[in-house]
Formats: sequence, structure tokens, C-alpha cells
Amino acid sequence: VNLQKCDNCNSSFKWSKIFKSFWWTSYKQLKCDNCGTNHKITSFSRSTVAAMSILPIWIFGYILSPSDNIFTSAGIGLLMGVIGFLLTPYVVRYKEVL
Repeated sequence: VNLQKCDNCNSSFKWSKIFKSFWWTSYKQLKCDNCGTNHKITSFSRSTVAAMSILPIWIFGYILSPSDNIFTSAGIGLLMGVIGFLLTPYVVRYKEVL
């Protein structure tokens, strides 16, 4: 899986730039460092960010929990959610702002 590329010049965005664009900033636009083209996150990708952060916690915590200890289950579920959130820059897609 590759990171998103600029629609205009085909240069790749950095993982950190994509991650920061939806972390604490309400999905701000990405600006290509090479050509200056602005890109905005698609609606589907916004849902993907939420799903990859929340669903692993929910699925593991309520369905696949291997332990009767709620703290162990919650901790592993939270870890899976964090891992999912860290992987989101590889699956979110941006489109050029016209």
C-alpha cells in the first residue's frame, strides 16, 4: 500500500503530513510541497479514519475478548485502535481542490 500522491505532479505526500492533516485539525487541506496544489480529504476517507480508530476497539472489546479481565481486554482493544489510527495515512484518499 502506497501513500497518496499529488493529483497534479504525482509526488508522494509524507506520512507525517497526511497524519497531521486529520489529527487535531478537522481534516485540513494538504498542500503539495512540490507544486503547491491543495487537496482535501474525501468523505469516504473521513469515515475510514473513524472506522479504523473505533472499530478495532469495539470488535476486540465486545466480541473477540480472550480474557475475563476487563482491563486487559480494554488495553488490548485500545492498542489495536491506536495501531489502526497510525495506519490510516496509507488508506485515506485526498482529491485536488478545484
